[in-house]
Amino acid sequence: MKLKSKAFINLVFKAVGLAMGVAVTVLCIIKEIEPTSALIMTGIGLTCLGISQFTLSNENND
Repeated sequence: MKLKSKAFINLVFKAVGLAMGVAVTVLCIIKEIEPTSALIMTGIGLTCLGISQFTLSNENND
């Protein structure tokens, strides 16, 4: 199955957002991350999910 480049980029942003959330959760559980780093990683993940949602809603309006 061949994905369009926009669909692939959207998928990558979703995957990064999910991965950041899982990584922060696991690292917090095993106490291997500083709170500042956890907030930065959470922010990156949330930004990726926001971009993904924004591009998705933009495509629906066209």
